[in-house]
Amino acid sequence: MVSVRGIDHVVLRVRDLEAMGRFYCDVLGAQYVAYRSEFGMTHLRVGASLIDLVAVKGLSDRSGARPEAGLARNLDHLCLRVEPFDQEKILAHLKFHRVEPGEIRQRFGAEGNGVSIYLKDPEGNTVELKGPSDGSAVPLAGT
Repeated sequence: MVSVRGIDHVVLRVRDLEAMGRFYCDVLGAQYVAYRSEFGMTHLRVGASLIDLVAVKGLSDRSGARPEAGLARNLDHLCLRVEPFDQEKILAHLKFHRVEPGEIRQRFGAEGNGVSIYLKDPEGNTVELKGPSDGSAVPLAGT
């Protein structure tokens, strides 16, 4: 069984990164964390979670997303913080339910860099299961 502690982050595909950043910061009170040019992504803190804004023009093949996909669906993925994060048990649970996990590696989230597992829900949405993080406030290069 997977035990979700909360939402770690949500990634939105956006056409105008600056306008969306101003909206979330100025209107909704989010706090700017970092901009990562290698992903065309801005991280904004909202309480204990993050809203990540990724420029549709900056989407890469790494996620399998096409820029035009951002016009119909603007959610890139939903990240759920899992605790406890027992990778072997989670993978066995996914296998039991015939869910194929994606790449397992270190990724940046609301609490810093930590291991995560990508998977797809039945309608093709990407869900990230995130384990404990290193507590770093700013993402490390390439994560």
